[in-house]
Amino acid sequence: MKPLRSIERGISDIHVLYFSVGSNTGKRLENLEQCIGLIHRDIGMVEHCSGIYESEPWGYESDHFFYNCCLEVRSALSPAGVLKAIMGIEKKMGRVRSGGGYADRIIDVDLLFYDRLVLDVPDLVIPHPGMAGRKFVLVPLAEIAGDFVHPVLRKTVNRLLDGCDDRSTPVRIDIRLTADPHRRS
Repeated sequence: MKPLRSIERGISDIHVLYFSVGSNTGKRLENLEQCIGLIHRDIGMVEHCSGIYESEPWGYESDHFFYNCCLEVRSALSPAGVLKAIMGIEKKMGRVRSGGGYADRIIDVDLLFYDRLVLDVPDLVIPHPGMAGRKFVLVPLAEIAGDFVHPVLRKTVNRLLDGCDDRSTPVRIDIRLTADPHRRS
């Protein structure tokens, strides 16, 4: 039998992560489903998946609307490991980063929260710095983590949504996705 200290250390090695996933080109629903499966395979157990929301592009003009959802994932990966996995998933799915700002994309994966960690290093800022001003993130995130407290802003996701100035209106579509067909939330 393991000593209690060893068991506690093992438990603390599992982290709770929240992601926003979006797609506005190709078969958007299939893109989300594939991405969720890859997150499940490469990052960790997908515990909860929000509903799917359609929203207009944010920060640029396009006729291609996004499908977005949020995920709660349990993972043993470090923040750097999560970033590396995200970049690998996006590349595998065909995302090309132009480096010139926002553009249409087959897949977009953003790490919103990693436990209650606050981190600001080159290439990775946690919590996601723009999430509090984006309803396409906050609306689905509130479904699965409405009471989660933003570690910098010290407000729940629900309070962030209530105070969000974004004028867009994400519309829930009548489909739910999961990475694991045996898990429903």
